[in-house]
Amino acid sequence: MLVASSPLRAFVRAALLLAVASVAGDALAQERDAASADGAVDARRAAVVVKVGPRSMTVGELEDRIAALAPFQRELFGKTPEEIRTRFLEDVVVPELVYAAGAEARGLDKNLATAHQLRRARSSATLRVIRRGVPYADSIPIEEVRAYYEANRVSFDAPERINVWRILCKSKEEASTVIAEAEKTLTTNKFNDLAREHSVDKATRYRGGNLGFLSPDGTSNQAGLKVDVAVVRAAQGVKDGELVRVAVQEGDGWAVVWRRTTVPPSRRTVEEAAAQIRNTIHRERAEAAEKKLVDELRARDVVMGDTSKMGLIVLPAFDAGALIPRQVPSTKP
Repeated sequence: MLVASSPLRAFVRAALLLAVASVAGDALAQERDAASADGAVDARRAAVVVKVGPRSMTVGELEDRIAALAPFQRELFGKTPEEIRTRFLEDVVVPELVYAAGAEARGLDKNLATAHQLRRARSSATLRVIRRGVPYADSIPIEEVRAYYEANRVSFDAPERINVWRILCKSKEEASTVIAEAEKTLTTNKFNDLAREHSVDKATRYRGGNLGFLSPDGTSNQAGLKVDVAVVRAAQGVKDGELVRVAVQEGDGWAVVWRRTTVPPSRRTVEEAAAQIRNTIHRERAEAAEKKLVDELRARDVVMGDTSKMGLIVLPAFDAGALIPRQVPSTKP
């Protein structure tokens, strides 16, 4: 970024505006002269409006920039076309070109961090263009929504799910002892203490043995967690808030099962799920379009040479700097 004092910036701005006025006048003259000739539009749009060092902007580029603005944004630059053109050029275009020229003069375009940001900006712009090419979610016809709904019914028909807390013990005798102890004072605090003391399930022992909400097949709403269906069947035999009074065999262990709450089964119709389905289809199509472009570019442009050369790349040690002596500032005055 170009950094300058206020007087210097004002001087630069004034000089640029004078240059802009001169070049803009020449551009308008060129525009009038080309109006009656073949290819008048191309000639007019090719006329240069402003130059800053090696950089310039043509009439066509300025028109496209202004045309991309929403009507309320254009109104911020003036009430008449002349005011809008002039102020947009002076307040937006000229500062951009000046800052870009200043950045190049300072070599910022060769800076690693800046180069990375430029690559990210270009890649993000590419993805936005791809996404604009995918039909909006609202335009997806109901026939496609119904087809998706039928192909993914399991996502819209949820069975009853039971929240179960479970302490997994090594033996049936230990589980029976835990059940007797829990029945004396069945509270979350007491069950938490018993789980920490007796459960061999390290993943749940420190959260009171909470298994989350279990479906009939033992699958939990917690990612990657599934238990023996025997635990679910035992929980189904009691009411919410009740403790199963007998130990339940679970693999090589024995479970103390406490049924906490229940989420009733639910079924959403295609009409109720239509908005979600349209958004999902739109996202999947956008991701497919992005992947297609990446695959095409990778196949066309990525060339992997001798992969053994990867061994020549030197990386800093992971503990770099860990052994550097550190001095603690003295607290003495």
